[in-house]
Amino acid sequence: MARAAGKEVILHQPMEAVGGQNPGPMAIYEGMTEDQIREILQKNIDQVGPLGGMNNHQGSKITANEKDMRIILAFCREKGLYYLDSKTTGETVVPAVAARIGIPYRERDVFIDNIQEKAAMIRYVQEGLQKAEKKGAAVMIGHAWSSQLASTLTELYPELVAQGFTLSDLSQIVMGNWDNESFGD
Repeated sequence: MARAAGKEVILHQPMEAVGGQNPGPMAIYEGMTEDQIREILQKNIDQVGPLGGMNNHQGSKITANEKDMRIILAFCREKGLYYLDSKTTGETVVPAVAARIGIPYRERDVFIDNIQEKAAMIRYVQEGLQKAEKKGAAVMIGHAWSSQLASTLTELYPELVAQGFTLSDLSQIVMGNWDNESFGD
């Protein structure tokens, strides 16, 4: 449905979290071999693709693990995918590893729906808009399971457009700040 609507699709890859929560099926766990990680990524891409990029679902344990992120980001580079770090931990190694490998990446600026109340979601959107005004763009993440998110965003959308904001595919934001000549060599 997303592709039919002309929307970009990314892989929301389940990864192990520090707290031990179940990230879901086809997840990457610390201690997996490179072959196991690559096999999971390829199976998920085959099931969901074609894709513009990938991000982590949960994943605080993996995104803080340099060995695992080197494998994941190298895989993304080989497949021509950018990476969005959901930034579920302040200990993330994604920026350093992405810079060394030479892969486009971006970090999430705001989670919109961590609190499942309309007023809180509006506050988080406003926080994202402030960041967008300072940085030129902001990445705001919401979740499909969030019961109030779609209606809240639908309600806010006309006002955001009137204020001069636009919604963009993530690739426009990620690739807009990247030296494209170093990607995909």
